[in-house]
Amino acid sequence: MRFFTYAKAVLAAALVATLPTVAAAASWDDTVAEARDQEVFWNAWGGDERINAYIAWAGMRVWEDYGVTVRHVKLADTADAVGRVLAEKAAGRADGGSVDLIWINGENFAAMKENGLLFGPFAEHLPNFKLVDVAGKPSTRVDFTVPVEGLEAPWGMAKINFVYDSARVTQTPASIPEFLDWARANPGRFTYPAPPDFIGSTFLKQVLIELTPDPSALQKPAPEDAAAFAAATDPLWRYLETLHPHLWRGGKAHPATGTAQIQLLDDGEVDIAISFYPSDAASMILNDRLPESARVFVLKGGTIGNTHFVAIPFNARAKEGAMVLANFLMSPEAQARKQTLEAWGDQTVLDMGKLTADQRHLFDTPKDAPALLSPAALGPTLLEPHPSWMTRIEAEWQRRFGS
Repeated sequence: MRFFTYAKAVLAAALVATLPTVAAAASWDDTVAEARDQEVFWNAWGGDERINAYIAWAGMRVWEDYGVTVRHVKLADTADAVGRVLAEKAAGRADGGSVDLIWINGENFAAMKENGLLFGPFAEHLPNFKLVDVAGKPSTRVDFTVPVEGLEAPWGMAKINFVYDSARVTQTPASIPEFLDWARANPGRFTYPAPPDFIGSTFLKQVLIELTPDPSALQKPAPEDAAAFAAATDPLWRYLETLHPHLWRGGKAHPATGTAQIQLLDDGEVDIAISFYPSDAASMILNDRLPESARVFVLKGGTIGNTHFVAIPFNARAKEGAMVLANFLMSPEAQARKQTLEAWGDQTVLDMGKLTADQRHLFDTPKDAPALLSPAALGPTLLEPHPSWMTRIEAEWQRRFGS
């Protein structure tokens, strides 16, 4: 069940609470001391083996250095954890909550912030936050148009790109309209994950940004007026209705996750897949999950990009341990490992100019990875729409196309 549907049923019973804040007098040493022997239940998407392995490694390092135990609670949908925190608030459970840290951004962050479900501000008190590139990567402080205000800590960057098999594809589409032309010419060779999978939902946003009459309107909350919302999103639905008959399985079925979609590419069932990590293709080639002929392209007008974060619920049982873990995730060691093709290929949030020479060396990229595009070749980054657009679009997609 999606968060906003669930929220309507319980918000009336929710208590109005003031956000707990980091005590100004508390030193980082005090936080580290309090964190020792705590058990942190980190609720994070569990749909990718590489990411799960990275989270396990981070937990091991935090245990070694700080004596904090990390338990990965694997989620299929982040909204499930958000709904759990909301239910605990409605039940008056102001402490001892079941979620200590949550991997989050977008509509889920907006919902938690609006409903007083977050601890903080804490992020900019963490020692490693001073290394974050807040100037060059402004989405580290603004999440889908919503100011972060220290309520979540950045730990990775993402940007839509398209992975294809160059052994089968010689010409790639350069825009969303060209994608339709390509699908017509290559029936059954493209698909996208079913929303609310975040890659599938982001593909819908990419289509909307390119086709809606006024893209700037997407930076504001979606209109309450049904007619205005319908007019803004009508190009999206008309596009999808035309596209779907040319998709894998005639558009009658969609892969459940981005990982399943990539598997279709590896199995030769489709020729193009969507990724949210620019290093995905190179990393998966290295890990024998894609053929060596896999390559990457982006759209000429730019693709959506954002920052992903970790946040601490207002009633977390192990707030100190969660802060220690969030701080470690922003460390040069953790950020560099996450960016390696072997581990994940997720882009760093750090400013290389703020690091020492030895720390910068950790981020050296391989020179023999033809599926790895340079930052310049990734093209312009488009801003995420306001999260209110996505929740309504996902619901409408389910009504129109869901099984």
